[in-house]
Amino acid sequence: MTVLDRRTALIAAAGLAALPHLAVAQTSAADEIVELWPGPPPGDTGAKIVRKIVDQSKDPAKPDRWVTGIARPVLVVRRPARPNGAAMLVVPGGGYGFLSYDNEGTSQAAWLNDRGITAFILLYRLPGEGWARREDVPLQDAQRAMRLIRAQAVRFAVDPRRVGVLGFSAGGHLAGSLATRHDEKVYDAVDATDGQDARPDVAGLIYPVVSLEAPFTHGGSRDNLLGPNATEQARKARSVELRVDATTSPIFLVHATDDGLVPPANSIALFQAMEAAKRPVALHIFEDGGHGFGTRLPDTMQAAAWPGLFATFAARHGLIDQ
Repeated sequence: MTVLDRRTALIAAAGLAALPHLAVAQTSAADEIVELWPGPPPGDTGAKIVRKIVDQSKDPAKPDRWVTGIARPVLVVRRPARPNGAAMLVVPGGGYGFLSYDNEGTSQAAWLNDRGITAFILLYRLPGEGWARREDVPLQDAQRAMRLIRAQAVRFAVDPRRVGVLGFSAGGHLAGSLATRHDEKVYDAVDATDGQDARPDVAGLIYPVVSLEAPFTHGGSRDNLLGPNATEQARKARSVELRVDATTSPIFLVHATDDGLVPPANSIALFQAMEAAKRPVALHIFEDGGHGFGTRLPDTMQAAAWPGLFATFAARHGLIDQ
């Protein structure tokens, strides 16, 4: 997917509805699927939500699927051949208007699996698809996902004390929201799973949307999450850099200076907030990489180094062995 394609989609994600699409299952038959909620998700209004998938790739061997129409949020579990007990909740981006399932989901699961980490790709609900309290819907799913992973740790062969989150672009905003607002009540408990801790042990935010209030915000993500003409109070309440406190997870940040969609000022603002709160943080800003690079950059581009750097950060904070 080119940077131009992604920019166009994030500015006007609703345009996906006008593209040719094929309504298919969101995953392959071999995938292990775990539903997040035992019944209808919070905020269900009875709106008709239809699964749509658009493959941006021209190479059938390398799909690049964008997913919309998520009526039932799920985890797609990808297990490593030699699990080391660590787990990672993987949160694709897409401006809160679609999910970049392969570039920021399955591709990430592959390198995590290579390092022995069990990956849980989160197909979370999109706020503009007919939900009540739209601004809370993605965080409801993210909190529930972390709690479910810990509640079923034995089933997944993971250590509930070694569960991180890795998010991209708007998915980075959601991962950052989870790292800072893990204990905020955004839904009523539905079962014993909701007694689990939703705090990630480590959070990786890759070219993230951070602020919904500052001049450098990504307007498409903000409007898709909050709706148009959101109040200043609503924007500030969901700006990640304004929610850092003593319980915020260790955060790893990556951006590229040539990101023409989500400015590096987002990562810088969160880095400064973390430093001010004396919370563990690392920031890497590369000269090149653009936006939406996932793990598909050639080695000649500096931002291609980020997965190894994140693995080192995760090891430093106890998620995986050094």
